[in-house]
Amino acid sequence: MFKRKVYEEMLKWKNTKDHKPLIIKGLRQIGKTTIAREFGKNNYKSVILLDFRKEISLYAIFDGDFDIDQITFEITLRKKDAKLIPNDTLFIFDEIQDCPNARSSLKYFYEDGRYDVIATGSLMGIKNFRVTKKPSRGIPVGFEDYLDMKPMDFVEFLWANNISENIINMIKININDLKPIQPFVHNEMLNLFNKYICIGGMPEVVAKYIETNDFNEVRRVQRRIITDYEADFGTHLNDNNEIIVDEYAKAKILEIFHSIPRQLAKENQKFQYSTISKNAKGRDYKTSIEWLEDYGLISLCRNLSTPEIPFDEFAIDDIFKIYVNDTGLYIAMLDDDIPSDIINGKMGNGKGAIYENIVADAFSKNNYKLYYFHKDSGLEIDFIQKFKSKPCLIEVKAKTGRTKSASVVLNNYEKYHVDQLIKFSSNNIGYNDGLYTFPYYAVSFLMK
Repeated sequence: MFKRKVYEEMLKWKNTKDHKPLIIKGLRQIGKTTIAREFGKNNYKSVILLDFRKEISLYAIFDGDFDIDQITFEITLRKKDAKLIPNDTLFIFDEIQDCPNARSSLKYFYEDGRYDVIATGSLMGIKNFRVTKKPSRGIPVGFEDYLDMKPMDFVEFLWANNISENIINMIKININDLKPIQPFVHNEMLNLFNKYICIGGMPEVVAKYIETNDFNEVRRVQRRIITDYEADFGTHLNDNNEIIVDEYAKAKILEIFHSIPRQLAKENQKFQYSTISKNAKGRDYKTSIEWLEDYGLISLCRNLSTPEIPFDEFAIDDIFKIYVNDTGLYIAMLDDDIPSDIINGKMGNGKGAIYENIVADAFSKNNYKLYYFHKDSGLEIDFIQKFKSKPCLIEVKAKTGRTKSASVVLNNYEKYHVDQLIKFSSNNIGYNDGLYTFPYYAVSFLMK
């Protein structure tokens, strides 16, 4: 199993007095169940896994009263190797959204206090996932703790590739102190980061790369994962807690998802419905975009009317760009020669969007909302984030120095109230009069 940052958060959860059942949310196939099982093995004498996607018969356990003695007794009837050890047993409720009554029971597990519960869910964030006229026993508001898990970030990718913790810590220190990284380390990190762009952070894909060192195999796994995700599009639960597909909704979601490479290839990367089809209208696709965002596969980067804090107050809801939340999967949606071009540094026109996506991806993995700044005059800043407690322009460019748009904003402080710029490129760390230069790979260390 790969080392994951979320593991430390799980330890904090367990060591918190009077902790509640923990729900780990996130995309399918990012390692939620694997990390829960590993955590259980290392921290409890007994671990009992209930897979609600695989074992529909388990639903019946939660149809009666929420009496924990009765529930756990029925679990042991079905799980012959289960051992109930009060205060040292972990229940793992896998894909808990498939069994709403199991989620309702979490309140009573907490009140009982003898057993810990970690629940995983890959479709939990989707609005109206459970479409039913039957009365619900409800979500136990105030009786759950949450962790959002994402695909592996670049630091986790370095761990998977056995890069020394001393080197990783040195990079962190140099970034914090604004000191250039030793050239041979810098070049190696650029090479690894270019591989990470192509491979991404899906654990199965990373494992396949480490096992085979074969990008054809990597791409095969990536495209199979994309196919698996597409099979989820438009799914929901019916009255019998069966997963069914709304084919009309699925078709709309697929149209949005398949349009993303074309959207990002445009000079103006603003999402345009006309890129899907000539007569496409926003009202027909709004819920499809929301579905993909709730699912965790995309992030919306909203335009700001002005680059001031708090950003949410100035975000324009209907003007946005869309980025894919794992750049490796985004690369797998593109032409077969793209990975070779990235690895060999042949980044011509049109490939800049790939580096923007990896920066957006890194921000999302650190739980940052995404914003950019565009004016009809042509002024455009790739991203706006808070840095050192102030608004900061962020540009993802190969060339050095300021762009024309950045100069306009920085030279008009009275109007925009911004005096700092971060530029991500292949260059080493540098600083000069409000301009921070960082190598691409620093984004995974920097925005904390």
